[in-house]
Amino acid sequence: MKTFKEFMSKIELAREEGGVDLSTTEDLSLAVMNLISLEEHFYFTAMKTGKDEYLNTSSEIRSMRKELLAKLMPNHEGETWCASKHLLSVSMRLIEVGNKLQSEGKNDEALAMFKDAYRAYSIFWALKLKLLDAGKIKEAAKESGRLEDLVTKLADCCKE
Repeated sequence: MKTFKEFMSKIELAREEGGVDLSTTEDLSLAVMNLISLEEHFYFTAMKTGKDEYLNTSSEIRSMRKELLAKLMPNHEGETWCASKHLLSVSMRLIEVGNKLQSEGKNDEALAMFKDAYRAYSIFWALKLKLLDAGKIKEAAKESGRLEDLVTKLADCCKE
């Protein structure tokens, strides 16, 4: 409970210092998710077709993803850059799996995937806002319901 209170006090401080604009940053995080997915698709296309030009395209996409991730995580430390990239990637893939399951009528399984995606996305935001460090992700995962509440609370104070 102490950790959650610390999170909330950091949110209140951020709001007092001009607010937290998640709308633009959230869009940017979704763009990075899609770029990560494109990197993977071009890689697999290159391997499946034997055409190296797809690797060149993947490399171009990677450069763009790195540039945009730098805007999301300008003051990263230690492993937070990599952890952020992987958390966004996990979120995107779980959303895609959830969408596929939902289209197959497996709504309960889809919902479980969507919840896991949001849990990973919430941990990303906790890292981005420096509410926890990468070394504490395992602990955060245990309290992920609280992190999800945190992201929801932050979204309530978005600027448009």
